[in-house]
Amino acid sequence: MKIKAVYINKPGEIETRWVEYPEKKENEVLIKVDSAGICGSDIGAFRGTNPLVTYPRIIGHEVVGVVIKEGKGMPDNIKEGDRVIVDPYIYCGHCYPCSVGRTNCCENLKVIGVHIDGAMQEVVAHPAHLIHKIPDSVKSEMAPLAEPLTIALHALHRANLKEGEHIAIIGAGAIGLMAALSALRYNAIPVLIDIVEERLQYARTLGIPHVINPAKTQVVDDIRAITKGTMAQVVVEASGANSAIRQALDLASFAGRISFTGWPKQETSLPTNLITFKELDLRGSRTSAGEFGEALQMLATLKINPADIVSKVVNIDEVPDAVRELDQYPERYLKINAVFH
Repeated sequence: MKIKAVYINKPGEIETRWVEYPEKKENEVLIKVDSAGICGSDIGAFRGTNPLVTYPRIIGHEVVGVVIKEGKGMPDNIKEGDRVIVDPYIYCGHCYPCSVGRTNCCENLKVIGVHIDGAMQEVVAHPAHLIHKIPDSVKSEMAPLAEPLTIALHALHRANLKEGEHIAIIGAGAIGLMAALSALRYNAIPVLIDIVEERLQYARTLGIPHVINPAKTQVVDDIRAITKGTMAQVVVEASGANSAIRQALDLASFAGRISFTGWPKQETSLPTNLITFKELDLRGSRTSAGEFGEALQMLATLKINPADIVSKVVNIDEVPDAVRELDQYPERYLKINAVFH
């Protein structure tokens, strides 16, 4: 039996093709996929700029579907017929990071759609313990958003954001915007920074109180004015731009915390004297670890309204064209999801 899958043969070559129906192992569930989100890492795989991707590759790691066959190790609250979202980060459980609960930075981490085939296919086998039940109030076509929301939340958690603090967020893509909206829900004060003016103005309509366009103004001066001289107690770098990584140190207050969740293409030189002088805490923020429950509840209660983030919904056959469009015009959409049935 054959099923449809979105397949990248090599950089620049993407198609929907027929592949073999997956066989599941004892500790895996079989999921009939309802919907999937197109992520920046999928675009990186298409461009050939993601060094972790090998080819050919079925893409997709933001995936929602229905359990059609149970597996050993499945969470007790999930049964056949339930809607679930997959946790796409397959960890070994034996290395040091895994032993201290930081499975997201497992030394042997395998990310579906990157290191191994992904879930942008009509049926997928996935480790039974890495699935989460979706609340009834969250529509399947919107539910994949929970995965990138976990990344935004993890960045805030890594920086230990507190109520009343100013948080500067560099990058107003889907993750940056959701980090800003989540900061509002935490009763912090977000400042969103991006060079795409349309994204900033849209963020204002969603209630983000402060936005800054570096192409139009001096970011450091604006942050100083907004914070009455203190600067931002927390900075989240969500763009991956080398210049933004460097500037994060200037935006942070003395004793500030910086969370780096953007993935830079090249190494960035940082002034260690400034890090020491301001006694800054610099923390990497990779994927997520334990945030799915919070993310799903935020979507279910509309603390984060998925309709505010998902710009477009396509079907599986339209995914290749959607990937090409995002490659050429990334500023057009915050998020594109695909429905499979």
